[in-house]
Amino acid sequence: MRKRMIFETGSPEETFALGRKLGTEAVPGEIICLNGDLGTGKTVFTQGFAAGLAINEPVCSPTFTIVQVYEEGRLPLYHFDVYRIGDPEEMEEIGYEDYFFGEGVCLIEWSELIEELIPEDADSVLIEKDLSRGADYRRITVSLEEENENISN
Repeated sequence: MRKRMIFETGSPEETFALGRKLGTEAVPGEIICLNGDLGTGKTVFTQGFAAGLAINEPVCSPTFTIVQVYEEGRLPLYHFDVYRIGDPEEMEEIGYEDYFFGEGVCLIEWSELIEELIPEDADSVLIEKDLSRGADYRRITVSLEEENENISN
């Protein structure tokens, strides 16, 4: 059973804060599919998430490395950006299963490109812009499996 919540943010700082809240409540083995068009704030959200895990090192999108590992926080963070994956088999080459089924938390940008590899119980975050509501407005839909529903509206 899924619980779906919608949040609206009006600045990068608010998007960061929502990411931080999710990060403080993250549990080992959690997988979060993070989707949205280019420039919607996925990296800002991830930076907040990392802050919620008490990760202090700079966080940037791993577009060319596919995965960036941050181990200094409360839980390891495995930040994937699979935008450049041409075939899901490339994920096997980097040993994705060790990350997906490890003791850390996975955040996967562009997860729809490797949909067949994502476990059914993965959580999801969709970030959308609506320029008619302002350049910094974001509509963020969080969908959690019931056992992962730590965050509240």
